[in-house]
Amino acid sequence: MTALSDEPEITAETFVDADRDESLVASASETPSSFFDGVLPGVGLAAAIAAAAFGLRQLPGLGAFSPMIIAILIGILFHNLIGTPAVAKPGVGFSMRRILRFAIVLLGLQLTAAQVIEVGGTGVAIIIATLLSTFTFTVWCGKKLGVERKLAELIAAGTSICGASAVIATNTVTNAHDEDVAYAVACVTIFGSIAMFAYPFLAPLLGLGPHAFGLWTGASVHEIAQVVAAAYQNGAEAGEFGTIAKLSRVMMLAPVVLGLGILARERLAASGNSAARAPVPWFVLGFIALVGVNSLVEIPETAKSEIALATTFLLSMALAAMGLETDVRKLKAEGLRPALLGLLAFLFISTFSLTLVKLFF
Repeated sequence: MTALSDEPEITAETFVDADRDESLVASASETPSSFFDGVLPGVGLAAAIAAAAFGLRQLPGLGAFSPMIIAILIGILFHNLIGTPAVAKPGVGFSMRRILRFAIVLLGLQLTAAQVIEVGGTGVAIIIATLLSTFTFTVWCGKKLGVERKLAELIAAGTSICGASAVIATNTVTNAHDEDVAYAVACVTIFGSIAMFAYPFLAPLLGLGPHAFGLWTGASVHEIAQVVAAAYQNGAEAGEFGTIAKLSRVMMLAPVVLGLGILARERLAASGNSAARAPVPWFVLGFIALVGVNSLVEIPETAKSEIALATTFLLSMALAAMGLETDVRKLKAEGLRPALLGLLAFLFISTFSLTLVKLFF
C-alpha cells in the first residue's frame, strides 16, 4: 500500500488492541477535538462508502447481498483505482477498530435467550456441533493446504459462524493483514451465495420438512441475509425457523472470539515473547450484556429495527475501511489455496449439518 504523502502511514496493524489505540490517541493529539478532526476525513469516507453500498443494494440483483459485502468491494475499488488519501488513514483505522467494536456490541440487541430456546435442545446441539466441527476442520485443512494460520482462522470463523461479521470480529484477536480479511470475506460471500441459490432446489430432493430445512439453512449458510433469502424460498415456516436458527448461531460469536483471544495469549506465552500482548476482546462482554438486556427488557420493535439498521451501517463502515486498506496485488499473491480452503469448508458445513439434521431432527 502506498501513501500519497510523506506522512507516516497508519495501517491496520497500528491499531492492534485497545491499549495501543489509547497510546496512539495520546501521542497523536492533545485534545479530543483535535483527535476527532484527525479521524473525521477517514470516518467520513467510510460512511460515504457505506451509504453508497446501501443505495446500490436497491438495484435489481443486488438485494440478496449484504451492504457490508458491497461496501468492502467499493472500498477495494476506491483504494486500488484512486488511492486512499493519507489524510484519511487515521479515520480508516478508527473505523476498522473502534467503530467495528461498537457495532459488534450493538449486535447483541438483535438476539435473545428466548430465540435459542425456540430452536430447542436438539437444534442448538446440532448448531454447536456443526460450528465447532467446521471451525476445527477448516483450520486443520488450512494447515494441510499450507494456508497461513491467521487467514485459515478467518475463513473458519466466517464459514462456521456468520460470514463477514464473524471475519472482522475474529480479526480483532487474530490481527491478520487487511488483504487476508478481504480474501476471507470474498470466500464466505461466494460460497454463501452458492448455498443461497442451491439449497431451495435441494430441499424437495432431500425430503426436508419446513423446520428441518430451516435448521439446515440456519446452521450452515454463511450470512444472515443469505439464510433469509434461502429459507423463505421453502415457505414462511421454514424462513422463520431458519432465521431464528441462524441468530442462535450468531450468538456463538462471543465465546469463539473470547476463546481465540485466550489461545492467542497462550501462543505468545509459549513463544516466550513477553513484550508482545494478545488483544483481549473486552467488547465481546458488551455484546453478551446487550443480549441479556434484550432478553429481559422489552424493546419496541421500531427501536429494534432502527438499531439493527444502524448496526448494519456501522459494520458496513468497518468493512469499507478494510477495503480502503486492501491492495489487490497482495490479494492475488495469496493464490488459490485459500479459495480451495473456503470451498472445502463450505462443502463440509453443508454435508455435516445435513447429516445431523437427517439423523437427529
